[in-house]
Amino acid sequence: MKEILPKRTDLRKSLLRLAFVLTSLTVAYALPQSGMSASQPVSSAPGKIGPSAVWQPPQDFIPQAHATCDKSNSPNYAECFIDQMSKSGAPADAVSFTRMLHRQSDGQVGIMIAFEKVSPVDLARVMYPLRANDNYGLLLVNGDPAILDVDDLKKLNRTEMEQSPLYQAVKQKYTGTDIWPGDRSGTIWPQVKPLPDGGQQFILGYPLLNGCHACAHVGLARFSWNFDAKGEFLGTTYIPSPPPPKLMRPNRVPQPPPSPGQQQPAQPQPPQQSPPQL
Repeated sequence: MKEILPKRTDLRKSLLRLAFVLTSLTVAYALPQSGMSASQPVSSAPGKIGPSAVWQPPQDFIPQAHATCDKSNSPNYAECFIDQMSKSGAPADAVSFTRMLHRQSDGQVGIMIAFEKVSPVDLARVMYPLRANDNYGLLLVNGDPAILDVDDLKKLNRTEMEQSPLYQAVKQKYTGTDIWPGDRSGTIWPQVKPLPDGGQQFILGYPLLNGCHACAHVGLARFSWNFDAKGEFLGTTYIPSPPPPKLMRPNRVPQPPPSPGQQQPAQPQPPQQSPPQL
């Protein structure tokens, strides 16, 4: 018994030392995971939207996706449609962008078909396959907020426009005049200008229509979308534009009539006038 007791004591001490070491290792391993400093974030910031999200759908993609989702009777038609992108060969970044846009745009399904790097805020042209009208859109991306639709008319400074004398004159003549989303189906990107503080502004035009989507085009209004140097959205500004030059001015001096026998000079044909620039 005298020989056994010291052995048991030694064994107990060894077990205590082992428990202490294991506890120390556990704490040392856990500290970097749960106690990271501000310079060591738990996860990296999400990547920027870029050209890797561009996808040109094959010609048969839209009808085939419609046919598949019509047969499936899916409770969420948009989600079904997005799922067809991967099955048709869309890159993972393209599908991720469409899902992000779907979450942030009240359920719109948009496929990025072109990207333009401007920095810090960039441009993305989008096709909306489920829309009945205006199947193309233009987005300002990678700023704050990450996605802005230039045809979100609620963000336009309508007060400045409505105080414009030219707009008031058009409104008086065409009582149904209102601003509508622009045609974004082309390949020309909007004009971009630097701001004094290092920011940038995007200048875009919007049609003025007399009452409805298919009604007469009676003018054009321009607005700038403004961002600071960090890409934070500052709001929109109305850009007044002078009307086209008039052919007949009030103070024009009349020409004397031709003398007898003199040939009457040919009268120039007035050029075709475009809608007034607002």
